[in-house]
Amino acid sequence: MLKIGTRGSLLATTQSGHVRDALAQHGFSAQLHIVTTLGDVNMAPVERIGVGVFTQALRDALAAGECDIAVHSLKDLPTTPDERFFMVVPTRADARDCLIARDGHTLRTLPHKAVVGTGAPRRISQLKALRPDIETRPLRGNIDTRMGKVASGELDAVILAYAGLSRVERQGEATDVFDPHEFLPAPAQGALAVECRADDEIAKAAISSILDPEAFACAQAERVVLNRLEAGCTAPVAAYATITDGVMEVHGSVTKLDGSCSMRAQAHGSPHDSVALGEEVAAKLLAKGAAIILD
Repeated sequence: MLKIGTRGSLLATTQSGHVRDALAQHGFSAQLHIVTTLGDVNMAPVERIGVGVFTQALRDALAAGECDIAVHSLKDLPTTPDERFFMVVPTRADARDCLIARDGHTLRTLPHKAVVGTGAPRRISQLKALRPDIETRPLRGNIDTRMGKVASGELDAVILAYAGLSRVERQGEATDVFDPHEFLPAPAQGALAVECRADDEIAKAAISSILDPEAFACAQAERVVLNRLEAGCTAPVAAYATITDGVMEVHGSVTKLDGSCSMRAQAHGSPHDSVALGEEVAAKLLAKGAAIILD
């Protein structure tokens, strides 16, 4: 019986439960093992404590043999590979961001100077580019906590990853789901990273059975954009890759935090060239002056 390390939140255990069920369909038995991370007990803004607090404890538990497999939100993992681990990406959920607003509002119909909860620079910058009047507030906590701030009237709306809502079957509560080419997602948003120790052949065989090559290629291209820009996962960098009829298209953006300046680039080619396509998008953004914004 393989042990799957996971954070204890509803979203994390739901995601890991999907991995467990997928492994079972391929003949591999597994059970969930809860690992508490610093990010679960420290409610300071993610930008202050670092998004790595959500992944490091899981990786430490995996390396120590406390579990055989770890499940992460891929967008939370560092873009530099860790040679201790072997990673696959299963079928990806919807990559888009969405709005949960009072009175059924969309982003365009929110009242003037509405207060929207999000602490992510990528979301803040794109939100300001589309609606400069909107005010933002930092946001932490699980889905219930975040959405509860709208229900209580503390906030007019919050922005969440649509994949998270979908995984806990609350996607119907989104009042606006953003066009991913207008409001670009975080690199690898909606994708899971399933890891095991690089020397564990049994676990490697198990997680390899749930690999989705297209999801892996798209997430890889997006993360290469972030990596080549030398930006962390809390930087105002967005990337979105798709594969249609055998052609990969990669879009990337860097947006100033106040929304006053946005740079975009794209590239297309074979999915087998996902790394090169991500590098091309990053190079185009740097040529437009993206480093000035990121600095």
